[in-house]
Amino acid sequence: MIEVRRNWRMTAWVAGVFSVLVGLTMIFGRLSLRAEDPLKSPQLKEYKEKLRLNPPDEQIKQRIRKLDLQLRQRYFRQLSQMESGVYLLLGGVAVFVLAIKQGARCQRQLPMPQPKPDASEQATCSAARARWSVAAGGAAIGAFLFILSLGLSAALPKRTAEVEKLLGAGEATSAGDLQPAAQAKASDAASAQEFRQNWPRFRGADGSGVSVLTNLPKTWDTKSGAGVAWKVPVPTSGFNSPIVWGDRVFLSGGDAKKREVVCLDGKTGQTLWRQAVVGTTNGPAQAAEVPESTGYAAATMATDGRRVYVIFANGDCAAFTLEGKPAWSKSFGALKNPYGHATSLVTWQDRLIVQLDQGDTEDNKSKLYSLDGRTGQIVWQRPRKVGASWATPIVIEAAGKAQVITLAVPCVIAYAATDGAELWRAECLNGEITPSPVFAGGLLVVASPSEKLLAIRPDGQGDVTKTHVVWAYEDNVPDVTSPTSNGELAFTVTTAGMLTCLDAKDGKKQWEHDFDTECHASPSLAAGRLYLFSQKGTAVVVEAARQFKELFRTEMGDGFQASPAFAQDKIFLRGTTNVWCLGAAGGKP
Repeated sequence: MIEVRRNWRMTAWVAGVFSVLVGLTMIFGRLSLRAEDPLKSPQLKEYKEKLRLNPPDEQIKQRIRKLDLQLRQRYFRQLSQMESGVYLLLGGVAVFVLAIKQGARCQRQLPMPQPKPDASEQATCSAARARWSVAAGGAAIGAFLFILSLGLSAALPKRTAEVEKLLGAGEATSAGDLQPAAQAKASDAASAQEFRQNWPRFRGADGSGVSVLTNLPKTWDTKSGAGVAWKVPVPTSGFNSPIVWGDRVFLSGGDAKKREVVCLDGKTGQTLWRQAVVGTTNGPAQAAEVPESTGYAAATMATDGRRVYVIFANGDCAAFTLEGKPAWSKSFGALKNPYGHATSLVTWQDRLIVQLDQGDTEDNKSKLYSLDGRTGQIVWQRPRKVGASWATPIVIEAAGKAQVITLAVPCVIAYAATDGAELWRAECLNGEITPSPVFAGGLLVVASPSEKLLAIRPDGQGDVTKTHVVWAYEDNVPDVTSPTSNGELAFTVTTAGMLTCLDAKDGKKQWEHDFDTECHASPSLAAGRLYLFSQKGTAVVVEAARQFKELFRTEMGDGFQASPAFAQDKIFLRGTTNVWCLGAAGGKP
């Protein structure tokens, strides 16, 4: 009995020491787990800062992925060890309690035991049974813990796609990866069909200057008023183009003292509402560079069918409901641009895309933003190693991705609309980038001002300068106006009025015609016709075909720098002195 009691005490001692060691290890592991958060690694932060300063660096990206994966593997391995430690501790404590209890039972005094001839043999057998009991109990506990550990899997991904998803935790995913709640949130914007029927941004739904409407006016007479639905004095100063949603026409305007948004009735031209944009205090206080040639309101507004958005040269940005109620406002600070800020706003789903290229390349001031349309909060932002530009970005669907296409010397750069990751770039631009890109027939058409017009396939990765430029055309390239294309033909007009028609597939010239009038408004396509409006008030309609044919010409007695808007079977124009609505009076509701 004494031997048995000693064995149980030894078992209790071993189990107790084991439990204490496991407990201390768990405490140490817990503290270490807090200290080794994989998202707070100094080395990872250092790599991310390097990537922020140099977004295209693929080597840094690979280092970040590798280090991040290593940190997460270690983190989850420690979590798994902590879980196993809990069961080991429970097992150790159970053995300790059992051994103490059995030792106590052996210590009880039995009533006057009488020695037997085989007492020593009996004690030896009891000791053997105790040792086998301890061994069997330990084996059972070990087996139980082993079986339990098989069900504990580390929270690590097993496939490459899952690894990328883990590494991109916290960033936006593609529309197909959105959970139902997120999809419902993203639906807070109009449908693609509604966008095509309206004119929600600079140069229409896709930024190409092309309208799907077929019943647009072919002729009009400003003297008799035939074909002019209404004409009202310009309600506010500015050079931005009108946007149209339903029966509402939106314009922005202002100066150093006051900046505002004006909403006109699309049927009558009457002012429905006007709202001042109150400056915010969260931006830098330095004065904006605002030359008279562009003013404070050169950038065209945008709408997602739920709200309208506006930005001014002093960096003030705001959103209003379609009924004119303020939704939010913020400031990006005064924008450093020698010719003033003219890059217009763009929407994608429920996001507002804001391209702020400014200063010189070495100033590191240029950025691309994606804002939540409801709140104005930044969803993502990307630094751009470029200087000031004036081109407006477009959002296209190509190569299975939603791409934000941006232009600035020296590159055309495509970013993922979901999270701002750079997809590809082509180094092909020079000069002062004012013309905006268009996407038609599977090709991007971009202008390097007064140098060359290029067509680029948007399905590459990394630097595609030498692989994805399909064609280049070097005669009569515009320096201010943007090209337009229906996928079959591409049209450009220079500031001096030289109109050129090219084959959109190979860039071969079909014809050119000199109108000998100054043009700043970009050409637009609708119903097989090309519409042009000059600074001196000349309006021309040309057949959009491989042979030049002028269909209509008139002098409107107004000057046009803003590009036209097509909606509700009408043409809306912002002139120097008047806002025009061309088409039948009243018209389509």
